[in-house]
Amino acid sequence: MQEKGTISIHSENIFPIIKKFLYSDNEIFLRELVSNAVDASQKIRQLAAMGQSDSELGETKVTVAFDKEAKTITISDRGIGMTAEEIKKYINQIAFSGATEFVEKYQNEGVDKQQIIGHFGLGFYSAYMVADKVEINTLSHQKDAEPARWICDGSTEFEISAGDRTDRGTDIILHISEEGEEFLDKFRLKGILDKYCKFLPVEILFEEETVNNPSPIWSKSPADLTDEDYISFYKELYPMAEDPLFWIHLNVDYPFNLTGVLYFPKIKNDFDIQRNKIQLYSRQVFITDEVKDVVPEFLMLLNGVIDSPDIPLNVSRSFLQADSNVRKINSHITKKVADKLNELFKADRKSFEEKWDDISVFVKYGMISEEKFNEKVAELCLLKTVDSEYFTTAEYQEQVKAIQTDKNEEIIAPYTTDPASQDAFIQSAKNKQYKVLIFDGPVDSHFVGHLEGKNEKFKLKRVDSDSIERLIDKDQNIESVLSEDEQKKVKELFEKVIANDKNAVVVESLPVDELPVTVTLPEFMRRMKDMSRVSGMAMMGDMPDQYSVIINGNHPLIQKIIKAKAKKESLAKQAYDLALLSQGLLKGADLTGFIQRSVELASN
Repeated sequence: MQEKGTISIHSENIFPIIKKFLYSDNEIFLRELVSNAVDASQKIRQLAAMGQSDSELGETKVTVAFDKEAKTITISDRGIGMTAEEIKKYINQIAFSGATEFVEKYQNEGVDKQQIIGHFGLGFYSAYMVADKVEINTLSHQKDAEPARWICDGSTEFEISAGDRTDRGTDIILHISEEGEEFLDKFRLKGILDKYCKFLPVEILFEEETVNNPSPIWSKSPADLTDEDYISFYKELYPMAEDPLFWIHLNVDYPFNLTGVLYFPKIKNDFDIQRNKIQLYSRQVFITDEVKDVVPEFLMLLNGVIDSPDIPLNVSRSFLQADSNVRKINSHITKKVADKLNELFKADRKSFEEKWDDISVFVKYGMISEEKFNEKVAELCLLKTVDSEYFTTAEYQEQVKAIQTDKNEEIIAPYTTDPASQDAFIQSAKNKQYKVLIFDGPVDSHFVGHLEGKNEKFKLKRVDSDSIERLIDKDQNIESVLSEDEQKKVKELFEKVIANDKNAVVVESLPVDELPVTVTLPEFMRRMKDMSRVSGMAMMGDMPDQYSVIINGNHPLIQKIIKAKAKKESLAKQAYDLALLSQGLLKGADLTGFIQRSVELASN
């Protein structure tokens, strides 16, 4: 038997298009051909299970081999096989109308290169990205079928003849072109198999070793799995990672199909390096780890796998953005994550608190960016204090209400972004029985505003944004030990030594245990600068700082300065520099002058 003919291609020759426009993604040829072999293997399994196959099932492994000298790569299976008539039907007729218009659209609109293959069902023909001749040697499972061989050199002409295969299945033999010789390498091929075929549902052999896990845990029932199984699989995905905190097993069959496992890693403040850790599969074939349009952005901080046959193998970003199933998957995953957090919080509050430092970045980021997620987790979001106590927002507000005298006023919550440098202010607040919150994470500058926006009358103030007495009790009536004339002289003295008309000097009557001089940046300006820094924007970063200098007229040091016969300016400058030093604002020549002055004052 020998037959020659022309491949039926409507419009024009497909092969130059494949080579020209898909070459930069040429490694996907192996994914496509191995996936086809796996499909053929699964079909024979299904037929055997239904008693509709004319051959014994036996092994259904897929083998990938290469011969560097002969310049060939061979993908072999013991699947369903093909007859000569089936080759003509499935290989020779390519419904590829309007190729010119499509390529022009691709060039002009930036269509994903892989979308061309997916759009026209050209998986087999991706072989021509790396080969200048392809052979098919196949034998159908059907009784009395004759083996067939198909050969095509990349033109529209083909040849079909009698094959020599004696066992059911198919060999695809690629005669590698000069441009594709990089793939005649053990490590290159193994890398592609690891990337795309690691979890295909049929055993794959390469160099006589199995290179895949045909039964990953997401394909199994959660009831059949132990914690050890989930952790072991996590190590398979991320060999160098710490054990995950917990996980969610996804298993949905309506209104869309979705399986997978999402793991909660120890995120802490490593905000940027966590992305692209969720892998997207379609029927256990790897698609991509860029899942931004499949899961909400904040969930990209998680690890794991998502598998949905509703997402095509050759997926483009434009498809992901427009597809209704993808949007449903997005919403479902958000709900499942929120439900899991609520389950953990209600089941074991102490254990949840122990995990909070590791997941707080993720939860806060989700609350800021996704309103539905915020609604579901707002009551479990914890606020941490400098003493490592944890409160929900409602619990913390009750703590503050018990301290504040005016129950109708705003609830003022002092917080710190740097406990070490702001310790003096923290201690002052703690002396007033306040529990100082800590917000030192990468999203906290935004989260503080989010909390206030969602909780009426709940106002957060950084401990060093003002005297704690002024922050908490605006209507304090502490009697001043200085006369009006003395207060005026103190103000004039400090304005002179500060010599900066952008800084506002205010003399206040504060408790004697407050600092003698406090240098603060207004809360609104500090927040704007912090958010600009986090966002990488110049919005407020270039604006000059306008500090408030609060002089505690009741402090003994201020009284000493006003009564001093000499060195009033040196003492005032020393007190001011101490305030700057406590804020990390004393630098350069000013710091040198402060040290020299300290030595001089101590020597007298």
